[in-house]
Amino acid sequence: MSRRDQEDIRRKQLIDTTIHVMAQVGFNATTLGLIAKHAGVSAGLVAHYFGDKDGLLEATLRSLASRLSRAAAARMRAAKTPRERVQAVVDANLAPEEMDSQTSAVWLAFWGQAIHSDRLKRVQRIYQLRVLSNLRHALRQMTTGEEAERLAVIIAAIIDGLWLRTTLAAAWSPSDSEAARRIAAGFIDTQLPMSFEGPTMSHLPATASAAPPRIANWIGGAYRPNPAAETFATINPATGEVLAEIEIADAAQLEAAIASAKTGQKIWARMTGMERGRVLRRVADLLRANNDDLARLETQDTGKPIQETEVVDVISGADCIEYFAGLAGGITGESVDLGPNAMGYTRREPLGIVAGIGAWNYPIQIACWKSAPALACGNAMIFKPSELTPLTAFKLAEIMTEAGVPDGVFNVLPGDGRTGSLLVTHPAIAKVSLTGSVPTGKKVMAAAAETLKHVTLELGGKSPIIVFADADIESAISGAMLGNFYSAGEVCSNGTRVFVHRSIKDKFISRLLERTAKIKIGDPMDPETQMGALISDAHMRKVLGFIERGVAEGATLLCGGKRVTDGALAQGNFVSPAVFDATGDDFTIVREEIFGPVMTILTFDTEADVVARANDTEFGLGAGVFTQDITRAHRVIAELQAGTCWINTYNITPIELPFGGYKQSGLGRENSRAALDHYSQIKSVYVALAPVESPY
Repeated sequence: MSRRDQEDIRRKQLIDTTIHVMAQVGFNATTLGLIAKHAGVSAGLVAHYFGDKDGLLEATLRSLASRLSRAAAARMRAAKTPRERVQAVVDANLAPEEMDSQTSAVWLAFWGQAIHSDRLKRVQRIYQLRVLSNLRHALRQMTTGEEAERLAVIIAAIIDGLWLRTTLAAAWSPSDSEAARRIAAGFIDTQLPMSFEGPTMSHLPATASAAPPRIANWIGGAYRPNPAAETFATINPATGEVLAEIEIADAAQLEAAIASAKTGQKIWARMTGMERGRVLRRVADLLRANNDDLARLETQDTGKPIQETEVVDVISGADCIEYFAGLAGGITGESVDLGPNAMGYTRREPLGIVAGIGAWNYPIQIACWKSAPALACGNAMIFKPSELTPLTAFKLAEIMTEAGVPDGVFNVLPGDGRTGSLLVTHPAIAKVSLTGSVPTGKKVMAAAAETLKHVTLELGGKSPIIVFADADIESAISGAMLGNFYSAGEVCSNGTRVFVHRSIKDKFISRLLERTAKIKIGDPMDPETQMGALISDAHMRKVLGFIERGVAEGATLLCGGKRVTDGALAQGNFVSPAVFDATGDDFTIVREEIFGPVMTILTFDTEADVVARANDTEFGLGAGVFTQDITRAHRVIAELQAGTCWINTYNITPIELPFGGYKQSGLGRENSRAALDHYSQIKSVYVALAPVESPY
């Protein structure tokens, strides 16, 4: 068991003890010393984990609320119809375990104190918003948006009233929980359209006559609907289904976000680094707790296989936030000895309000990569997700609010290039961090120059993978396939130029084609699927156009490169993985970034030749070398003009290492301690220790 697991267990034990003590003696009489005594530990250890009594009680309330949210989520996943999902919310909140004497006493104590504590009030508000959100989402599939809003508020109030009446009763039994749920169900059935009567009408599709939800901007810790806003549709690339209509942020929404960010950032920056780190750690924990739901949403929005999103996308984002949570307390300046009459010191301070502009291939991971170092340093971030994949950015915002990030510190403003332009040119924004294409990066850098903003750019690539004659061929093929076909090739650092030594080329290609033929293309929600859909119809046609051009220019297409239209896949943007054998470096498919499942094999004879050819590109994001000669590996890596390199593997990006490119692949670095330099500024302070000497 890891140290982190042990500490999580200890935290849970202390929270369970707090619930037990509060049920016995009440809120006011509960102290750190009493909890420590019941837990058999020192009060200092309790303070180590939670800071003070307020911190422990807040963590306890969050634990109760999170447990209830997980129970509701599990019931909703099992539900087959919108009506069943509404009932799932009711059943979770009125379950027997939420009404037993100990749990109900603690809930009542917290609700009574919430009016006196901003910290508890915040947790209470988040819990209530989550209940309303779950109800609203299900109800919108059965009635109009306005009526769904009205019913959600009424049903939530009925849940609270029934729970309160039952828990305050002189005697309680599990049958009271069942009775309360029946009362709520009866009321709900009287309010819904006849076609949706009854909680178990499983013959109805879950999306029967449902209009896609409309999602507003997230500003100041809440959704801020703008009925007059333009919208865009976010579409499931695998099915063509419209998932949601997203409101486009305009100048007025940006000004509202700026105002909330200014307020929230002042609160956030005044907190110590340890305090900020503690909140960010909760964000990471909540991401992991909600991994399955977030992964499904990410798969629907991106078309990537669930087997990828469940183990990479959300988890890597959580790892990033946890990493910077750990660094937050160590962001300091230094003291400088200037002799007996003076001293100096530096302060590392936040920039203020920063903007993050995300890409569509790893939406939630990129949102975490940008927000984690920014928030660790004490900044507020306004994040614009890609208009193709905006959904999980909103969920990250909800989680940040639930974890205790002050309102306004993380805002989400969706939109197209117009929204991005507003962000980049606004004078109140001190920095822009973009993940995107080279042309977009150039536009952002030029616009940011007008106000001398700090800029971090993570742009495109046309990276080389070099396979020497002594390489482990199976391992090299694995690296090449991961570096070309993972996420359907939609990865900026992909090694799409695979240089293979002439002596092993035939063997390499034979085995590569054998393994590529076994890749399973299919429904991204199927756990067995290994390759999903490309992001959009337009992008699919762009990728197919590159493949056609490669053939027309004389490269040999060894396999794949066709649109897949078998059965239901005809509704999506599926392309079979393509492998080219090219005789030279001047083909378009060798020079330009394709961003799809297209690998090109190139032949080389000497080390000097392959290094020169690998560097002959305007890009410089990544590079890989496969060889069992470790001396040669280091020698070649030192010569390659790329910011992120791998030896005997490919596309592994641990958060502890900087990530970024050379040349036109970008500026600055994401991840690792290096990222902190891009989200902070240094102030020098000279302190005189003697009277000022003056000639005047």
